Formats: sequence, C-alpha cells, structure tokens
Amino acid sequence: MFDFSIVTDWINNLLNGVMPQWLTITIECVLIGVGLLLVYALLALFYIYYERKLCAAFQCRLGPNRVGPWGLLQSFADMFKILIKELIHLNHIDKFLFALAPYLVILASMLAFAVLPWGKGLQIIDFNIGIFFLIAVSSIGVLGILLAGWSSNNKFTLIGAMRSGAQMVSYELSIGLSVLTMVAFAGTMSVTGIVEAQENLWFIFSGHIPAIIAFIIYLIAGTAETNRGPFDLPEAESELTAGYHTEYSGIHFGFFYLAEYLNLFIVAGVATLLFFGGWMPFHIPGWDGFNHVMDYIPSVVWFLGKAILISGVIIWFKWTFPRLRIDQLLSLEWKYLLPINLFNLVLMVLVIVYGIHF
Repeated sequence: MFDFSIVTDWINNLLNGVMPQWLTITIECVLIGVGLLLVYALLALFYIYYERKLCAAFQCRLGPNRVGPWGLLQSFADMFKILIKELIHLNHIDKFLFALAPYLVILASMLAFAVLPWGKGLQIIDFNIGIFFLIAVSSIGVLGILLAGWSSNNKFTLIGAMRSGAQMVSYELSIGLSVLTMVAFAGTMSVTGIVEAQENLWFIFSGHIPAIIAFIIYLIAGTAETNRGPFDLPEAESELTAGYHTEYSGIHFGFFYLAEYLNLFIVAGVATLLFFGGWMPFHIPGWDGFNHVMDYIPSVVWFLGKAILISGVIIWFKWTFPRLRIDQLLSLEWKYLLPINLFNLVLMVLVIVYGIHF
C-alpha cells in the first residue's frame, strides 16, 4: 500500500533545501490550509448531492436531474446562489456575536478535520492524544449554535439553541464513553496507533459484543450530535421556523448548512477510524492472497468509501424515522444509552483483562 508520507517528506526536504525553515513551515501551513478548505467545500457539495439522491431513491423519485449530467451541478448552483445572497442586517441584535457564531461552527469542524487519517501517511497532524483532541474540538460547535440563538434576539432561535445545547451536551457523554471503550481496547489514544492496531482484523470484528454495542450507541449518539433527523429538534421547521439559524442569510446561513454536512462526515470518519480500521484494508487472517489483493486498493479509497457508507446509514435514519419529542430525546440518552454505555465499558475491560478477543 502506497505511503503518502514519501511525497510529503520529499516536498518538505525540497523546500528546506532552497529556503529557511521558518519560511518552509509558513508555506506548508498555507498550502495545507488552502487544501483543507478545498476538500471541505468539495465534500460538502458532494454530501448535499448524495443526500438528495438517497432521499429521492427512498421516496421513489429521481432527485436532482436538471443542472448538469445526472444533476451533478445542482449543488454548485445552490452554493453560488447562497454566496450572492444579501447579508440582511437586523436591528436589536448583538452584532458581534451574531457574526461570530457561524465562524465558530465552521472552526470546530475544520479542527476536527486536521486529525482524521485520510490515508497511510496522509494526516495533517498526529498527536499521541489525537482522539482526546478530536472530542475536545468537536465540542466548540455547540458554542456557535448557542451564540447564534441568543444573539439573534428571537424566541424561535433561542428555543432552538437551548434545545441544541441540551441535546449536544447530553449525547457527547455517550459519544465519549463509546470512544473510551474502543480506546481501552486499542491501548492508545493516537489516531495512527488505533488504525495500525486493526491491521489484521477490524475492531468491529475482533472486539466481540462490546465493540458492536459501542458502535450502535456511537451511531445513534453521533446522529443526535449532528442535529440530524430523527433528532433534528433544534431546527424543527414545524415548530421553530428554522431553529437557531432562522435570522441568518447569505454566506452566514451557508456556513451553518456546510457545517451540518461536514459534521456528518466527521462522525462517520471517526466511526471508520474506531471500528472499521480507518484507511486499513479488509484483511482476513490466514488468507494471504486475498489480503495482498486488498492492499492494492489505495488507502484514501478505503477511508472515504467506509465513511460515505456509514454516512449513508445516518442519512437513512433521517428519511425513515419520525422526529422525536424533546423529552423522548433526552430520556433516550439519560435512561437508556448512558447506563448501557457504562455497562459496556466495564464489559470491554473484562474482555481485555481475560483476553476474550481475537
């Protein structure tokens, strides 16, 4: 399997050979930032199209099919339309916090992007506490949502923001415990270390029942964390118009829209990393010929393919189940998911201590 660090090290050595180190670091940071923004935008556009087509298939429709071949340019047309929309200036709002909120939401997902392992050697930064950093920065997004709701001086936005705050803080516990369960099994918090520990067999198979329970809970909690149906209470259009971003227009509304889809990808990417081997190909112990063929598929294809499939399951939830009430949403977390998660963590510790795993 190709190691992308060969290319990145070659570029780094080339730049170091012709300019001072501080200038090399500056240029590399700029290139990484531009590349990250480009990938961010393209992924968001892909996910908008992907969800529309999946939704259309569930409802026996065609979906986007007018703008470009198979409707491929519809997302680009919508993005262009949002970019040229006027930014409406409201009276009686906190203008600084109102303008800051969309950037905080975008910042959270951008920081999480930096830790995801896209392929072998293709990672912006590799901490030895990468998973801890990922959970920490993903919590910044709720601040942007709370600020958006409060600063808009609108009862609908405030109710939406308060719902979102309660929902995200509650379900972060289940996400954290599910992640902790798999970190205990891997024996490291390093993102690269977790992926490499799954070289022979993915954790979803080698971790037995605790890994499967952790994955199911993570998937439910991750869907709630991204405010997607059936957990989309903060922006319930039948009750709250558009929830916390009711008063936003133009590119500021676009930021919230993009962040929702990118958070969907991040949740799916972390699930891929923890349970399905990240960029690691599918290997079966003892099947050397099969494993060798799997190694020919590029690591980026493995990571993106798994993440997109898991995203498809989360999108499937939205178009299958009816929206919950806020009391049902919180009861599901505090009465069911959290106790099961705590029991599952103890079960995983017993599995590790007694070596009852592959």
